[in-house]
Amino acid sequence: MSSLDAIVIGSGPNGLAAAITLARAGRAVLVLEAAAHYGGAVATEELTLPGFQHDTWSAVYPAAAASPVFESFELDRHGLEWVHPRYAMVHPMPDGRAAALARDVGETAASLDALHAGDGERWAAFAAPYLKHWEAVRRTFLGGFPPVRGALGLTRLGYSGLLDFARLVLMPASALGEDLFRSGVARAWLYGAAMHGDVPPTGAGSAVAAAYLNLMGHRVGWPSPRGGAGRLADALVDCLRAHGGEVRLDAAVERIDIRKGRVHGAVLAGGARISAPLVIGDLTPRGLLALAGDTLGERYRRALQRYRFGPSTLKVDWALSGAIPWTAPLAREAGTVHVGGSDEEVLRATARTGLQELAEQPFMLLGQQSLADPTRAPAGKHTAWAYTHGPHEVDWEGRRDELVERMEARIETFAPGFRGRILARHVQTPADLERRNANLVHGDVGAGSYALDQLVLRPVPSLAPYRTPVRGLYVGSASTFPGGAVHGVPGHAAARLALTATRIRRGGR
Repeated sequence: MSSLDAIVIGSGPNGLAAAITLARAGRAVLVLEAAAHYGGAVATEELTLPGFQHDTWSAVYPAAAASPVFESFELDRHGLEWVHPRYAMVHPMPDGRAAALARDVGETAASLDALHAGDGERWAAFAAPYLKHWEAVRRTFLGGFPPVRGALGLTRLGYSGLLDFARLVLMPASALGEDLFRSGVARAWLYGAAMHGDVPPTGAGSAVAAAYLNLMGHRVGWPSPRGGAGRLADALVDCLRAHGGEVRLDAAVERIDIRKGRVHGAVLAGGARISAPLVIGDLTPRGLLALAGDTLGERYRRALQRYRFGPSTLKVDWALSGAIPWTAPLAREAGTVHVGGSDEEVLRATARTGLQELAEQPFMLLGQQSLADPTRAPAGKHTAWAYTHGPHEVDWEGRRDELVERMEARIETFAPGFRGRILARHVQTPADLERRNANLVHGDVGAGSYALDQLVLRPVPSLAPYRTPVRGLYVGSASTFPGGAVHGVPGHAAARLALTATRIRRGGR
C-alpha cells in the first residue's frame, strides 16, 4: 500500500475485526503481525503427530457464533463452517451420572431432572426470559461500551426482571446454584461454566458469567470451525483481503510513532517506519505501555499499570488411539467436558487459597473436537486437549511433568483407560503460552482478570475505553470491554470510534 489510512497492530480476532471494519468503510488498512502466522490465539497446528490437527490455543467458540460483529462479516462466504457436537458441554461424574448442556432447553432440563426432580424445570424457568429477549442479552454482552442498546432492550424484562438481572450480575455462582438446584452435580455443572473465566464460583460476578455461557449454549451452541480453529482466522483474513486490506507477517512493531500528542504510524524492529494517521492496537495494557508508554501521559499510564491479569494456564494436547472412554455416556458425545467432580470438589479446586499451589485434584476444561469433526485426526484416531488454571507463583516450569501427570490422573478417574490411549502429548506452560503470544501475559488466556472491578471498566475507567490520550491511537483488544473470548467486538468498537472521530474532524474542517 502506497498510502495508508490506518495501521492495526496484531492480527488476532480483534485486530482483524478492527481492520475489516476500517476496510469496509473505505480506509486503506495494513495489519502488522509479529508472528509468522496470523490469527493471534486462533490457530491450528500438528502439535503432536502428523495428521493430528490441534487447536494451539482457543478451540470452542460460542461467543464467535453469537457475535453480531462476525455475523455482519458473513464469514460463511469466506469458508467458515461451524461444527456442533451432540452436546455443547457435559459435566460427568465417575459413577456415570452427568449433567449436559444441549442446544435444546428441554433436553438440558431432562438431564438435570434425571439428577434431581425439579432441577431441570427450575433451570428452564430461569433461562426462559433471557432466551425470549436474547437479542438484548446479546447486545449487552457483545456490544461496545457503553452497552446502551442492549441495556435498553433489557427493560423488556420488566421491573422485577431487571432487578433479578442486577442481582445476577453481582451474585456468586455458588448462590445461584443453591437457588436453582438440589443436586450437587447440577450445581457443579453451573460452577464449571463460571470457570471459563477467572472468578471462582464463590466470587461476586461469577453467576452472570456462568449463566451467560450456558444461555449461549442454548441459542448458538458451543461450536468449533470444521478443520480447526485456524479456519476462523482464515475466514477473517479472507474477508479483510476482499475489502482491500492487507496483513504483513513477521512484522514486529518496536514502537508506535507518536509526536506532539499525535500518532504518525509505527516503527518496526530494524527501524523501518510505516506512516498512517490512525493506529489501533490489539494489545494488552502491558503491550501498549511497551510500545507507547512514555507518550501516553502519566495518569493514563498509571491506570494501565494497575490493570490485573488473570490466572496462569497449563495446557496439554493429546493424540489418542481412540475416543476418551468416559464412564458417563453423555460425555462421549460432548465437545467440551468439565472435569471437576462434585460441587464440593469444584469449589475446593477453584478456591483462591495457597497462592503458590495448584489443587491436588485440579478442575479442567477438556475439549474433544474430533468426535464431531473427523478431519482433526487420522481415521479411527482422536485429538483432545485440557487446561487448568493456577496462580502465577506456581513453579510451572520446574513442576511441569508432575502437574501434567496430576491432570492425566484426574481424567483417568472419570475415564479409566484414558492414559492407555495416549499416543503423544504436547505441553504448554504459562511461559510457553506467553512466549508464543505476547498477549497471553503469565499464560492468562482471558487478557485480564474479570473480577468485578474489571468486568466492565477495562482497561481503564472511561466512557470511551478504546480511546487513548494520544490523538489517533486506539486500543481494541480483549483487555477492553466486553473482554475475552473470540467475538471481535473490542476491535470493531475501537474502529467505529476511530471512524466517528475522523468524520467529526473532517466535518469541522
